[in-house]
Amino acid sequence: RAGRSNPGLRPQHLCGLQLVKDICGGRMEGGHIGSTEITFYPGIIRGGNYKADTGTAGSVVLLLQVALPCLLFADGASKLHLCGGTNVDMAPHIDYTISVFAPVVKKFGANFDIRVIRRGYFPKGGGRVEVQVKPSQNLNPIELMDPGKVTKIVGRSFVAGSLPIKVAHIMADCAASIIREQWPSTPCSMERLKESEANAFGTGNGIIVIAESSTGCKWSGSALGKRGTPAEAVGESAARDLLKELGNVSCVDSYLQDQLIVFMALAGGTSRILSGPLTLHTETAIHVAHILTKAKFTSSQRGTSHILECTGAGYN
Repeated sequence: RAGRSNPGLRPQHLCGLQLVKDICGGRMEGGHIGSTEITFYPGIIRGGNYKADTGTAGSVVLLLQVALPCLLFADGASKLHLCGGTNVDMAPHIDYTISVFAPVVKKFGANFDIRVIRRGYFPKGGGRVEVQVKPSQNLNPIELMDPGKVTKIVGRSFVAGSLPIKVAHIMADCAASIIREQWPSTPCSMERLKESEANAFGTGNGIIVIAESSTGCKWSGSALGKRGTPAEAVGESAARDLLKELGNVSCVDSYLQDQLIVFMALAGGTSRILSGPLTLHTETAIHVAHILTKAKFTSSQRGTSHILECTGAGYN
């Protein structure tokens, strides 16, 4: 984050570090907002009930990303109670985590379930997610090399709070129209809904579209509404995002790449994944994972695609 306008730890980052500290009974130095350097002394990973609240619309998904790899190696089952934003900018939507991230991570042998209690949006947050995790003790390598053919495209277009359901229809219709221009023979369906007050905190709108292939691969595009942004533009942005991903010959989209690195590094054996161009997030994750685990990563090009290979550390 050194190049950001507000470098250093933000509240959600600090919350994630404190969560991991609790999980392993560790010790941390330099843990404050704005800090650009921390020293972390880990302890023994314990199963149990853990709660983390960003106190803002900071992403609950980012909290899950930091906690899950640890809890998979705990000495017992765990339950996470995460509070914050479920559908916010600069982080995966909780829908993405459930529909795209989770199925692939479970291929490593990870055993976890995610339940959305209440959705939360910028700026207030207030979302609640519960995650049940059973320890795996060791992770298996995976191979994702056959993209298959796109068989269907589905979407979820939502509004909450003071926004009318009409906005969800506009986003969905616009996204579907753009997608069907390029994929006219592929079934494309859009769920349109207004979240109830019991299921969502605050006002928000957005859309996520997911393509699935004959081999089970998934790619996604998403967008969130902002004050002054027409609903049509939100739907178009999500559609264009997905179409860009489908333009690559890959088995994972650019958002999943970096999220898989830690699991590849911890797994025993060699994992291979066909991806599009490696993102900076992925390159950074590889660098850090290698330092921490000594896992060996290699990347080779196949046309415009990359074959990402990792000989994991086999942690247990």
